Amino acid sequence: MLRQTLQQKLLQKLSPQQIQFIKLLQVPTASLDTRIKEELEENPALEDGSLANMNDPMEEYPDKDPDDYENNGEDSYEEEFTLEDYIQEDDYKDYGGNYNSDDDDDQKEIPIAIQDSFFEKLQNQLDLLALTDKQYLIGNQIIGSLDDDGYLRRPLLSLIDDLAFSQNIIAEEDEVMEMLSIIQEFEPAGIGARDLQECLLIQLRKKDIENPIVQKATEVVKNHLDEFTKKHYDKIEKNLGVNSDELKDIISEILKLNPKPGDSAAAAGKQLQIIPDFHISNNDGELHLTLNGRNAPELRVSRTYQDMFEHYEKAEKSDKKMKEAVQFVKSKLDSAKWFIDAIKQRQQTLLKTMNAIMKYQYEYFLTGDDRMLKPMILKDIAEEIDMDISTVSRVANSKYVQTEFGTFLLKSFFSEAIQTDSGEEVSNKEVKKILEECIANEDKRKPLADEKLTDILKEKGYTIARRTVAKYRESMNIPVARLRKEL
Repeated sequence: MLRQTLQQKLLQKLSPQQIQFIKLLQVPTASLDTRIKEELEENPALEDGSLANMNDPMEEYPDKDPDDYENNGEDSYEEEFTLEDYIQEDDYKDYGGNYNSDDDDDQKEIPIAIQDSFFEKLQNQLDLLALTDKQYLIGNQIIGSLDDDGYLRRPLLSLIDDLAFSQNIIAEEDEVMEMLSIIQEFEPAGIGARDLQECLLIQLRKKDIENPIVQKATEVVKNHLDEFTKKHYDKIEKNLGVNSDELKDIISEILKLNPKPGDSAAAAGKQLQIIPDFHISNNDGELHLTLNGRNAPELRVSRTYQDMFEHYEKAEKSDKKMKEAVQFVKSKLDSAKWFIDAIKQRQQTLLKTMNAIMKYQYEYFLTGDDRMLKPMILKDIAEEIDMDISTVSRVANSKYVQTEFGTFLLKSFFSEAIQTDSGEEVSNKEVKKILEECIANEDKRKPLADEKLTDILKEKGYTIARRTVAKYRESMNIPVARLRKEL
């Protein structure tokens, strides 16, 4: 039996502007231009002020409460909006001009070097060979099957199947192997290998094979690669019948080889440029914070769409088509206003958050010494600026600041507190710095084990468990003592 009931619920809902702001806040500066271009393409009521006529005035709308945008059109048509909301006097300046920025840097185009990709270089080498059509197609298939490291991870039988289905070529395994051997002679050395051992052997074959060091290095890679990777040097000395000085030369020869011959070429096309969101300068002991101009784009509401409202004011309001047209224009203007407001709110939040971080870590930004970092968690900054922890997290995880001693992710300034024997609270960054210095200055023939590092920290007043030391070491990408051993 159906029954109607009335129920009251208290729900929290995000307004369209709040959703817009959250999405924009976590967009890094490098991607902000793309996001703005997408919005400009989707919404004709939004314009790029920097490309518009400089004599054409820019309009700034006052900030509104997010609740103002929650009306979805349930009221009557006449009460949904007024023309005054969209048509104002042209006596304002663009909001983007209120933020400090490096104008010269913003206007410069970053030159991009034009160079052949890793696969194009291999293809060019293939084109220079005198091959039959069948050989060329097989070679082309092999090159296309290499991964970014330059390895051929796929079985030869899979390549034969691909040739049969995609190229209608029936190839034998020895034909594919013959072309693979030819490609393995290409530059960079080691290309086309099917595993690390083959990659290193290909490179060693291109060296002076009469050199006894190269001969011994080849023997190590061929027969003792497992001992080499685990740094069991005593076993290698015994098996090869060499002393430690000779083994040192052999190991040095192997370490000159490139385990990822395609990696350098592939990485060249994948470099991600870090664009800092903030700049901190030190003016005689006084820090000055500025926001990157890319975070303050010149956006405006289209004058054409405003003119449509002026036209509507003179038109017959009962005209159904006119009513639908104006409703469409209103939705686009609302969207443009929401986006501009979200950009402004993004700027304000970025500056507010970074300013709080700068004040909290003032001594660090003056000196650049990691040991001056204070223990700081997201909650500390959230309470300081009276915002939610999730908002601070979105800023810290995707924004960078440029200082006089480098460019850093904001997340790197946050750290947990560790209490020393004297009762003082210090940042775990300070402990990591001491660990890094201890490992850098250790005797590489007898690297410091985690237990020894724990004892050293304890002597300095930091009582930390061995597993915590291991965790810090791993977070700094430092291998265990056995793998740090050198001859």
